[in-house]
Amino acid sequence: MDNIKIRLHTIEDVKMFVTAANMQVFDIDVVSGRYTIDAKSLLGIFSLDLTKPVEVVVHGTAADREKFAELIKSVIVE
Repeated sequence: MDNIKIRLHTIEDVKMFVTAANMQVFDIDVVSGRYTIDAKSLLGIFSLDLTKPVEVVVHGTAADREKFAELIKSVIVE
């Protein structure tokens, strides 16, 4: 499974990302270093170091991953 690398620059980016994650029925995690946070947790996301890109792990099918990636395409980094 490929992870998605994202960068959350602003509070609006974080809110958009968490809202998109909460619309999904499958689990989504955000990994930063040794920390793994539930992507549906606004406070959890804010506890991470957001000055660097973080990885998103989608625990669903490839179609679920593509659908979620389309929702968050504005924060995806290559």
